[in-house]
Amino acid sequence: MSVAPRAVRQHPSTERIDDALAVEEPLEIRVEERSIAVLMRSPGHDLDLAAGFLRTEGVIEDRDDLSALAHLPGDPAGNTVQARLAAGVEAHLDALESATRALYASSSCGICGKASIDRLRIDLAAERPAPLRLPPHILDTLPAALTDAMDGFARTGGLHGAAAVDRNGQLLLVREDIGRHNAVDKVVGACLRADQPVDTLGLLVSSRAGFEIVQKALVAGFGAVWAVGAASTLAVDLAAELGLPLTGFLRAGRHTVYVE
Repeated sequence: MSVAPRAVRQHPSTERIDDALAVEEPLEIRVEERSIAVLMRSPGHDLDLAAGFLRTEGVIEDRDDLSALAHLPGDPAGNTVQARLAAGVEAHLDALESATRALYASSSCGICGKASIDRLRIDLAAERPAPLRLPPHILDTLPAALTDAMDGFARTGGLHGAAAVDRNGQLLLVREDIGRHNAVDKVVGACLRADQPVDTLGLLVSSRAGFEIVQKALVAGFGAVWAVGAASTLAVDLAAELGLPLTGFLRAGRHTVYVE
């Protein structure tokens, strides 16, 4: 459940009323018996989040690498997900270790560092999907379409959204989370678990496009990133280097093209 009530007082009233807040709880992700990360997230679509995190952090490469993915039976709170690998598959856990990554990731910041950036450039230097470019009249429709699909944000004002979008501007699936990179991982994981290729799709986010958003889009294989907010210098430089179209400040009638 990504939304829960809490008693609040809205000035200047003296009455306390129930308000809807975005839920934030930890999710531990394990590969076999090994704990590899604890993410602060909004509960809901946890298996998508775990699958997407494992994919975008380079631990697995595709759905076939997983034989099972489920909440740990012994955790009544539902805050632990365990992944089992397919026979013969060796998890690329060094992808996390070589980047000196901590086991804790807050809901406001992705996990990254210089080592991970250097590794990303090497891993993605080969084949990339064809860039996806949408005409302005379709881009104009994306912000409202995403807002309309974000029920949790409408109720709380405290959740980020991400969506997989086709070349006609249709939102194929939408996920929300208190962490913007978690919302992206939920989209990536949902596509991976459904065996939905993303190389002909674009990634739409309700937030700014920082490095971690572009990083995850590149690893997953999206053809473009569109953001309601701004992009950062590192995000723009990385997108330009690897040929990922990047657009920000999406509004009806205008937007900023960072990378064509």
